[in-house]
Amino acid sequence: MIEYFIGYLITLKILIRGKPLYQCSSIHESAGQPKIGILLSNLGTPDAPTSKAVRPYLRQFLSDTRVIEPPPPRWVWKIILNAVILNLRPRKSAKAYQTVWDTHGEGSPLLSIAKSQKLAINSELENRAPGQFEVALGMCYGNPSMKSALDELEQKGCKKIIVLPLYPQYAASSTGSVFDAVAKELLTWRNVPDLRFISNYSEEEKYIDALANSVKEYQKKHGKPDFLLMSYHGIPKRYFDKGDNYPCQCCRTTFRLAQKLNLKPDEYQMSFQSRLGVAEWMKEYTDQTLKSLPSKGIKKVQVICPGFSADCLETIEEISEENKEYFMESGGEDFGYIPALNERPDHIEFLSQLLIDNSAGWKN
Repeated sequence: MIEYFIGYLITLKILIRGKPLYQCSSIHESAGQPKIGILLSNLGTPDAPTSKAVRPYLRQFLSDTRVIEPPPPRWVWKIILNAVILNLRPRKSAKAYQTVWDTHGEGSPLLSIAKSQKLAINSELENRAPGQFEVALGMCYGNPSMKSALDELEQKGCKKIIVLPLYPQYAASSTGSVFDAVAKELLTWRNVPDLRFISNYSEEEKYIDALANSVKEYQKKHGKPDFLLMSYHGIPKRYFDKGDNYPCQCCRTTFRLAQKLNLKPDEYQMSFQSRLGVAEWMKEYTDQTLKSLPSKGIKKVQVICPGFSADCLETIEEISEENKEYFMESGGEDFGYIPALNERPDHIEFLSQLLIDNSAGWKN
């Protein structure tokens, strides 16, 4: 009782003299004007095109219940994953990665392009809004990790963060996983930042313009095809049945792009690629579509993948190599793959403006 009374007298004495009870330091407040943090994110990639490097990457990826939604009990999937898939799949995936490694800069194409996108966006933002933004890159799986990116923004004193998953169309298995990864890391932060999350930009005018520009530039150089196929990463049909509106957004992107290019209904189609397992996925399937086109008199085709913001294994190896082979072996005569938007200036300008628009009302 006496100790509480003495403490009360000391506190009263401090208040009378006008001295603060507590002295804030650098661990409580950032020095200088805080910036708005920009967190760019994409799927991720193994550190090397080897079975040893692919195995932990696949374990992290396929353990995500947003990506694989196994029926209960979930321990059955864990046994299948660890006993079967992770003993067979890494070798096959490593061989596929070896075919694309170092083809777009150093290392994985996805990571190399993502780093270039980060630098370009940072430069564009600095030109438009000097000193207002800090940009970091964090992958959902693999390196650079989400933790390293958020730690970077925290160390730079960012009290407000905009998360931009580089997936134009929302899917729970892609964009949703980014949200989960960010939330998981922020659980460890004592001071949680103000947060804004861009869930999709599937119908943004400048995004559609950039896609249309890329098609026109490619066709100016390589000529026009009989048919334009717009291929998106697939999802299991049961995800759509549960309410995932990803295919709806893909439809709207496809329609908007076709409008912009003045395409007739018989000159284009939407399809889905990269299916895994034996369950039904969203149709039409890209590989089956390409195999069937020559029999319909379509001998010249070009493929664009609007859902991929950067070229990666699924576009370079799966589309421009594997699916090209399907088409040509089925009687096709000319196949062209239109690259992803990558670091195109109109793509970077669009993403930068999207970030500025989403920072509206925030005073850094």
